[in-house]
Amino acid sequence: MAGGPYNIPRNTKGEGRILYIFSKKAFGTTAIFAIAGFFITIPIAIVVGTMLVSGLGAVIVGFIGFCISSFKIPDSQAFEVTRKAGGEYIIDIIKRYIKFKMKKNKIYLYFMEGKNDE
Repeated sequence: MAGGPYNIPRNTKGEGRILYIFSKKAFGTTAIFAIAGFFITIPIAIVVGTMLVSGLGAVIVGFIGFCISSFKIPDSQAFEVTRKAGGEYIIDIIKRYIKFKMKKNKIYLYFMEGKNDE
């Protein structure tokens, strides 16, 4: 009785991460937000006279981008929003909202004959 190859189960959750805390999605979102934050704060840096303000703005806005792509909405019954969207990533909620607005707030309902929720 010859044995074939056997795959040893292992935890592969962290293998797709960059710098240990960034997933690919979080790293991309953080970079995009940081670049946008840098360019947004350049006028403030020009008025103040130092580019340190622009670098600090890039770090702050980049951190906001990291939070948006990495954190989930808490699953709580206290508020209507958390009751409906609890456990989903914030960036997924934002993507769905943008798609909804691009369709000009249209929701399609399908009526099936003979099925009533009474």
